[in-house]
Amino acid sequence: MLDAGVTLPTEFDDAVNWAAWLYYADAMTQSEIAKTLNVSRATIVNYLQEARDRGIVSIRINTHASGRTRIARALKERFDLQGALVIPSAGDRDLVRRLGDAGARVLADQVTAGDVIGVAWGRTVLSVADQISLSEPVPNLTVVQVSGSSTGEPDFSPELCTSLLSSRIGARCVNLLAPAVLSTKELRAMLLDEPVLKKQFDLIHSTNRILFGVGDVGPKSTVRASGIASQAEIDAYVEHGAVAVIIGRFIDAHGRAVGGDHDERMVGIALEELIQTPNRICVAGGTGKIEAITATLEGGYATHFVTDMATGEALLAV
Repeated sequence: MLDAGVTLPTEFDDAVNWAAWLYYADAMTQSEIAKTLNVSRATIVNYLQEARDRGIVSIRINTHASGRTRIARALKERFDLQGALVIPSAGDRDLVRRLGDAGARVLADQVTAGDVIGVAWGRTVLSVADQISLSEPVPNLTVVQVSGSSTGEPDFSPELCTSLLSSRIGARCVNLLAPAVLSTKELRAMLLDEPVLKKQFDLIHSTNRILFGVGDVGPKSTVRASGIASQAEIDAYVEHGAVAVIIGRFIDAHGRAVGGDHDERMVGIALEELIQTPNRICVAGGTGKIEAITATLEGGYATHFVTDMATGEALLAV
């Protein structure tokens, strides 16, 4: 509420808009703005926070700055990455949300006209999709689902991740019209021979960017809630050396594929196809995923990696 002696300029709807402009555009200090509006400095602090909450102000940190930290440089060298972004650690508090925000900034900075962006699934991928925004419209974008749909946990399903990301960046959305896993490998072969799926896989194979996360295989892991495999099937993969899951595929501690009957019944991009995608953004972190992330990076599946400081330090200590 403005003092009775202060007149709101006609170009601003309210004091919050005015305060945000004076602070971010005119570079006035909070004390100077408080004097101009004849309110307390604490009120200006509240106005600026409200401006961010209402979307009047959008703050973007240059991702290249975070890519020049000591840990980021060391991760790039250790795992032969093209880029790494490392955010400050805050324990595991809101880690998925914070990683999603960082991953969204990395992807947004890289998107160019004509991109075909492949999207995996999982909580972190969904967080990226939910928080991404482009500073200006980019024409002719396509977002394509790279693994089949699941009947398990719907909150981070492949189709949700794909549709949300495409909506946020104004892209054409292409969902994969097939289940993640079929009952037999023969049925899978027949289904993939259908013209509509051949066309969709042609599009998947044309992706020039792909966004994915890393899953562990522990009792509370995303893969166990996803419905792509039974608990017994996952346990069997673990017995054969699996330590991580990327895009529904199991890998061992050295990043090698752990094959099996379940793998042969899956519908979606294969690991050898993933690694052929030119730009591969992996967003992952957390103390419980060190082994899984190490396997993913050592396998060469990522060209760009987004993580937090604690995870980065742990990866370098392995």
